[in-house]
Amino acid sequence: MHTRSSKKDVAQNALRVVEEAIGAPLAANPKKPIQFPVRPKKKNPAAVALGKLGGKKGGRARAAKLSAQERKAIAQHAAKARWARVEG
Repeated sequence: MHTRSSKKDVAQNALRVVEEAIGAPLAANPKKPIQFPVRPKKKNPAAVALGKLGGKKGGRARAAKLSAQERKAIAQHAAKARWARVEG
């Protein structure tokens, strides 16, 4: 049967010697992680307003501009892309 070696890590041995010398175990004080201040992200109100205007129109406005053939071509392209991901 394999026996454990009496030699331990040098640091552990040194800690044991110090603890025996002072007659009490050393309590380790865990360090608290450094907390960095969190900066709130500020958005440009004008850009937010423009984004909302475009977002409301979105796909409906685009679909209204497209012909039936163009919508069909876009849908076929999207379906091919989806099936290519499944197979690949």
